[in-house]
Amino acid sequence: MRHVTTNLCVKYARRRLGLWFFIFAAAFAAAASGLRAETAGSTVVLPEFWDPAHRPEKPDVESLRAIRFLTDDEYPPFHFALADGSLSGFNIDLARAICDELKVACSIQPRRWDTLVSALLEGQGDAAIASLAISEAARARVDFTAPYYRTPARFIVRKAASLAGEGPSVLRGRKVGVEARSAHEAYLRQFFPALTVRPYDSAVGMRAALRSGELDGVFGDGISLALWLTGTDSNDCCAFIGGAYTESRYFGDGAGIAVRKDNVLLRNALDYALQRLSERGVYAELYLKYFPVGFY
Repeated sequence: MRHVTTNLCVKYARRRLGLWFFIFAAAFAAAASGLRAETAGSTVVLPEFWDPAHRPEKPDVESLRAIRFLTDDEYPPFHFALADGSLSGFNIDLARAICDELKVACSIQPRRWDTLVSALLEGQGDAAIASLAISEAARARVDFTAPYYRTPARFIVRKAASLAGEGPSVLRGRKVGVEARSAHEAYLRQFFPALTVRPYDSAVGMRAALRSGELDGVFGDGISLALWLTGTDSNDCCAFIGGAYTESRYFGDGAGIAVRKDNVLLRNALDYALQRLSERGVYAELYLKYFPVGFY
């Protein structure tokens, strides 16, 4: 998930991960229903962001002839350009599914990342679906739907490690890597004082240390770790252990679809469509298509 402002480090990391994401997104497809799904012999936990007991009324969308979505095209597997220039990715398919659910025409246009919100405010599109982080700073400019995904923190360990038990308790007293000066480091030190924390300035160096056995585990961004586990660089060395950590004070409030503040009808329509896609299992299908190694 990305914020409405970014920096060169984030952009550099995105480009380095681009090939992993593309292979990851293009190589797998699956369908699912319920809270768990079996894929490749393992259980994937499906995230639930909508109350199944809540049945919102469909807004009057008669005046919505079409929805013009804005995105960018260099953040796979969420949104990226194929060789022929067409757009693909989790956000892209989700936008199309929303339009199908609302029975309205749909267009999706790429914009440079740092111009997305400005383009939305200038009326170049109706909504921005680009893994925009819901934050107070962003809310000062635009409105958001309810979050349609969050970026949890997760532990990973080496498969060959001799760890007795389940969950992060097996790492008690062991060396766990984390990116230095990050929210993940702050969380780890606050809630897991029994672990021996080893901060790293580089995520690449940290994961290499885990792969080689210098570390017993790593704690970090669940999406990035899922990608690494799927990619060739991990050499199938490691696996998730324990559950997801989603404390908003540390890891944010999730990603939402942005709309202009005066477009209440569209925001309500998008929220309705997202809930319906969850109820019908469409959201689960898309999640498993792009994230066969789930990050929850």
